[in-house]
Amino acid sequence: MKRREFLSVVSGIVAWPLAAQAQERDATRRIGVLVGLSEDDVDMIARLAALRQGLARRGWSEGRNIRIDYRYAPAGANVETFAKELVASQPDVILGHTVTIAAALQKESRIIPIVFVSLADPIGSGFISSLARPGGNMTGLMTFEPSIAGKWCSMLKEVNPRIKRAAFMATPEIKSYEFYLQAAQTSAVALAIEIVPRPVKNAAEITNVIEEFAHMPDSGLIVPPDVLTASHGDLIIALAAQHRLPAVYAFSNLVSAGGLMSYGTDRVDEMRQAASYIDRILRGDKPSELPVQAPTKFETVVNLKTARALGVTVPPGLLLAADEVIE
Repeated sequence: MKRREFLSVVSGIVAWPLAAQAQERDATRRIGVLVGLSEDDVDMIARLAALRQGLARRGWSEGRNIRIDYRYAPAGANVETFAKELVASQPDVILGHTVTIAAALQKESRIIPIVFVSLADPIGSGFISSLARPGGNMTGLMTFEPSIAGKWCSMLKEVNPRIKRAAFMATPEIKSYEFYLQAAQTSAVALAIEIVPRPVKNAAEITNVIEEFAHMPDSGLIVPPDVLTASHGDLIIALAAQHRLPAVYAFSNLVSAGGLMSYGTDRVDEMRQAASYIDRILRGDKPSELPVQAPTKFETVVNLKTARALGVTVPPGLLLAADEVIE
């Protein structure tokens, strides 16, 4: 063998494993995740675990063929900065949790596929053109729809048939605030309940709202899905208990923590379903052609211990309809 041929063979032998390693690195797909709760939030830990489980069932696992880059933006955090960082890293797909985060991601990129979760009105929020054919770089799951607000009102009426008014408490900064409020006000007419909007932006305003309604007989509290109120859940639960104010929540974990009752979707299962969207996008499907999924599974949770402490009676019909009763 001539010297030139020998060197060519040797260089080929050396180059092959290097090329194979490069291919292996290229085969690793990158997923960005931006959520609106803190890294140590118990509920979010469970939800992200469900996301990884859903991906694993479809053949994707960290350290083998995917890398997940997490960002956490609880209430008060600079969502725009995290969105900019995540988009700059150029992942193959991004999961955006909450309407505020989805909006920040959309502002940064109209190209990178974005799967949204935990929002109510993707059309009204300007993310998609239709549920069947989103038409852009965003798709995902609607966590709530308007009729859920009517259920919150009826649950308050069931535990207190004399109820006259309910504070509707959430931050007005979320685009879905009016979406939920109008639905609640429409549903409350038949129940003879006045829905009073009470926008809040911090813990002090939350305290003021609860104390205001605690001094009005036959009042209640509705806490729709909102990152701000979720992050101050312990405060809301404590004040509602202190003032014996019946409250209904969108998130079941707040009932587990001592709230009275909730009606909403299974958010852990939602993350498992989100994994199917990520999987399809990683395998070549376009988000513009993946229909947005409306909520199909709702759960009612009631805390009887809290009901007794508040002095309210949960009727048998509501108990029978509950998916979980906390004793």
